[in-house]
Amino acid sequence: MTSSIDRILISGAGIGGLTAALCLVQAGYKVTVLEQASELKAVGAGLQLSPNATRVLNGLGLNDELRRVTIQPGGKVIRLWNTGQEWPLFDLGAESLERYGHAYMMLHRPDLHDILVRALAARAPDALRLGAKVDEVGQNGDGAFVRLADGTRLAGDVLIGADGVHSVTREQLIAQDRPVFSGCIAWRGVLPIAQLPASMRGSSGVNWVGPGAHIVHYPVHGGSLVSFTGIVEKQQWVRESWTERGSVEECLEDFRGWHEDVQSFVRLIDQPLRWAMMVREPLKNWTRGRVTLLGDAAHPTLPFLAQGAGMAIEDARVLTRALQAHGDDPAHALQVYQATRIERTTRIVLGSAANTKRFHNPELADAAGAARYVAREWEESKVRERYGWLFAYEPENTPLLAPVAA
Repeated sequence: MTSSIDRILISGAGIGGLTAALCLVQAGYKVTVLEQASELKAVGAGLQLSPNATRVLNGLGLNDELRRVTIQPGGKVIRLWNTGQEWPLFDLGAESLERYGHAYMMLHRPDLHDILVRALAARAPDALRLGAKVDEVGQNGDGAFVRLADGTRLAGDVLIGADGVHSVTREQLIAQDRPVFSGCIAWRGVLPIAQLPASMRGSSGVNWVGPGAHIVHYPVHGGSLVSFTGIVEKQQWVRESWTERGSVEECLEDFRGWHEDVQSFVRLIDQPLRWAMMVREPLKNWTRGRVTLLGDAAHPTLPFLAQGAGMAIEDARVLTRALQAHGDDPAHALQVYQATRIERTTRIVLGSAANTKRFHNPELADAAGAARYVAREWEESKVRERYGWLFAYEPENTPLLAPVAA
């Protein structure tokens, strides 16, 4: 295939932008990644990557690096908010490898980010530009361009907006942001696993469920830290920011009456952070000419299927394949990328929102009702139906789809 693509601009050096850069460099493209921060400091939260995403990172040759900063997870379990009763859901370790061929990984976000940054520096030393805040984006018949805050104008054959939930690229060229408060706020924190009671030190990913709230925690950073996220239904408005500070006392109040394991965890967090969880209707289009979106810029989602980072990683591989297949017509290639991805990402966004009700159901209020509810909602065949299609997806092999005519 003859390609008319010489240079690709990527706005944003988060997980999606960096993975896209690595996929594109691997395919032989010249890439410039523009990041507004003057130094890279990934937010210290945890994230989960299922086999649909780790297979892409393995294809980039990052498996050994990833294995050094994670542990093989034991499984996914449900615990009841007030009694601590536990129900196993599915295995995340050996079974994931056997069934899907790739690992399920629970990671500290800074660890993953650092691995991606170092890999890009080794493979394309001049690709990443820090302190490069994109103020304006645009395009013409020959390609796309950005104008930085310092007045610098850069041009490329394609522009990928991997600039997150508050995307400048989306706002200026694709669609206006229309967030609606979900009615939930999230608390998060990370602390050394050695500080926790023995009942909280396992290798599993744990979902505590209860009426009006739920908690997720799992080991990260090679098993030395534990990531905590607590979601609670509230009418109080908090900023949509991962760095909004709350207090231990406020967090304890939000989970009053919950099991002592939860209380112990919250009391140990030095500085709990909180943010308002917003919902957005899935976009019907995220591409215009030589410009497209990737990751949270294209399909921001609630985290209740643990697929936000995974979707961005999938995007990166499919986008690269589309550009390779249709390099003679970059605008068409971007439409192929979107057509291939949009049904899956829309389903994930809607499914994540639906999981809020499943995790927070009023039937979880007492032990007897909870046992019946868990037996019904997390019955084995339902769990496999709910997660199997997510984990089995192969971004490197899924058929590229022709765009639907408007």
